[in-house]
Amino acid sequence: MTSSRSEEILVGLIALALVPLIGWKIRRALRDGRISLYRGDPIRRDDRPGRFRLLLVLHALALVLIAAIAADLLFDLGFQERS
Repeated sequence: MTSSRSEEILVGLIALALVPLIGWKIRRALRDGRISLYRGDPIRRDDRPGRFRLLLVLHALALVLIAAIAADLLFDLGFQERS
């Protein structure tokens, strides 16, 4: 399956738009001591520290991966395999 350069730029811009949103969520979690998963009750640092740290690490991992994907799509860094 091939994609045009304009499609890669569009998807890269969408991915790039997600980066500050995830960063804002991580910053808010560190500041307030709670992080929500979907629309359920937030996980509080004091109540469940292990689960809170796990969700924080997963959010940070998602931030890094989405930023790398956006950079690859926008600047054609060659992370994706081409045939």
